[in-house]
Amino acid sequence: MHRILTIIGARPQIIKAAAISRAVKNVFADQIQECILHTGQHYDSNMSQVFFDELGIPQPNYNLGVGSGHHGSQTAKMIAGIEEVLLSDHFDGIILYGDTNSTLAGAVAASKLHVPVFHIEAGLRSFNMSMPEEVNRIVCDQLASICFAPTQTAVDNLRHEGFMDSRATFKGGKHRRVCNCGDVMYDNSIYFASMAHQHSSIIQNLGLTPNNFILATIHRDNNTDTPERLNAILQALTDISEQDHIPVVLPLHPRTRKIIESRPSTVNLPESIRIVPPASFFEIIMLEQNARIVMTDSGGVQKEAFFFEKPCVILRPETEWVEIVDHGAGIIADADYQQIISAYHRLVDHPVHFPKLFGDAHAAEKILQTIIDYI
Repeated sequence: MHRILTIIGARPQIIKAAAISRAVKNVFADQIQECILHTGQHYDSNMSQVFFDELGIPQPNYNLGVGSGHHGSQTAKMIAGIEEVLLSDHFDGIILYGDTNSTLAGAVAASKLHVPVFHIEAGLRSFNMSMPEEVNRIVCDQLASICFAPTQTAVDNLRHEGFMDSRATFKGGKHRRVCNCGDVMYDNSIYFASMAHQHSSIIQNLGLTPNNFILATIHRDNNTDTPERLNAILQALTDISEQDHIPVVLPLHPRTRKIIESRPSTVNLPESIRIVPPASFFEIIMLEQNARIVMTDSGGVQKEAFFFEKPCVILRPETEWVEIVDHGAGIIADADYQQIISAYHRLVDHPVHFPKLFGDAHAAEKILQTIIDYI
């Protein structure tokens, strides 16, 4: 029996972990024992616990309760806590997701103890080194024994960085592997989409008409912490809503709500901008499935919009999911008022195509079989 430690800390990682835990239970129960460590990076119940409850993920075996803090101190606490767990028990490898401080901490702690690192969502690049997420994902890829790339573009990024020709070896003289496995979030979207309406009545509760509202999410620091950027986004949403007579649903991260409430704003939000609490997993699926268009600075929401064949205005200067832009299903508008307005009209006024780019909805099974073969 192979023992694997899954490390999660932020809300998107909890959701991604559902696909792996489901595959362990349904396909690999006699070969893999999964333990879960929650760093506590997201500690608000609406941002964390609700996802364990909704998605049927096993409760964490370990919870570090790290909470918020500056990058250095937060990551240091995580490294120390993860190291203690790895020293106190035996694991054949750790699974890490994405690009958060929890990801970085897990990679550093495990690599120092020669525990194989398996990185899901490897090879994603924004090429913006001022983003903490870019630093985290690059470091994790370099320390990973297996880089699980979700798309061909991610594989190409790793190839261009020399991963295919790397002479790096890991414990036992093993070489790094790169695997194009597909996207575990596509697994989840297909699996949960059919049951979302049974778990959420948010469309009815908010009095929304399907395909006649905008779903917007804003959470990245450079948008929420810079008044000019946040005001430009809010002004664009306001003007689009009023001119097109279309409501905007804006589930606010607790931190973003606090910033808006504590800072004088030049934007007077109309009633058509519906600010709601952070959406649960099934609620966000229902909102994505039923929106006319999505406007977001979240990488995960960009993808989910694509999965549900909804065009997306990207509220960032770049995206890791370049396939979405290359196929005309998303437009990068950053926090520029005019670009947001223009992107919105281009996407709603022209047909958009959504080719199958993210695998076959069996990424989790491929990942686990590859791990078994490696171990």
